[in-house]
Amino acid sequence: QVQLVESGGGLVQPGGSLRLSCAASGSILSIQAMGWYRRTPGKQREWIASLPPGGTPDYADAVKGRFTISGNNAENTIYLQMNDLKPEDTAVYYCNADITTAQAVGTIAANYWGQGTQVTVSS
Repeated sequence: QVQLVESGGGLVQPGGSLRLSCAASGSILSIQAMGWYRRTPGKQREWIASLPPGGTPDYADAVKGRFTISGNNAENTIYLQMNDLKPEDTAVYYCNADITTAQAVGTIAANYWGQGTQVTVSS
């Protein structure tokens, strides 16, 4: 069983910074990709950034130049450094990953979500 656990959310003033973390745990054989999404009330969840293994990070236009995604492969952890935060960045941020696990019946590839962490940007 796989768990994705986010941390690092909180309240910050406009222009401030936060660093989110997402740690994957369980019977993990490999991680194909990890990324971040966010959802604001009344809106659909939107993609923010992706980090493919050995690939180039990719960002949504809304956060490009302000957010940076990075990872620690040895610890199955990704981070989202968020700088110059704006009130419109207020949302619940979710970690997402494509993970292959070892099961009794063999290997299984599936997509997983974390529980989310609240980020509030307000003065």
